[in-house]
Amino acid sequence: QVQLVESGGGSVQAGGSLRLSCAASGFSTSNYCMGWFRQAPGKEREGIAVINSDGSTRYADSVKGRFTISRDNAKNTVYLQMNSLKPEDTAMYYCAARRFRYCGGGEYNYWGQGTQVTVSS
Repeated sequence: QVQLVESGGGSVQAGGSLRLSCAASGFSTSNYCMGWFRQAPGKEREGIAVINSDGSTRYADSVKGRFTISRDNAKNTVYLQMNSLKPEDTAMYYCAARRFRYCGGGEYNYWGQGTQVTVSS
């Protein structure tokens, strides 16, 4: 059974930091593209960060310079370090996996249930 479970969300003040974790089971993350997405009320889902099997990364302009995605294949876990948080970062954050080594165009095959991040001004 493939499963992704996010954790680490919560409420913080603007300028604060959070680290989200995504624990995977049922497959080895080493061979997968992994990504983080978010969705705020009334808005479409936004891809914010991806990491390829080789460790290379790409970020949305909205989070570039503030967020860092990383992976620990031994722990089968992917992380999202979020610094300098802004109220507009408030959203439900989702972890996703694509069963390819590289994060080219295409759908993600597995999704977590999400973890809420709320940033107050």
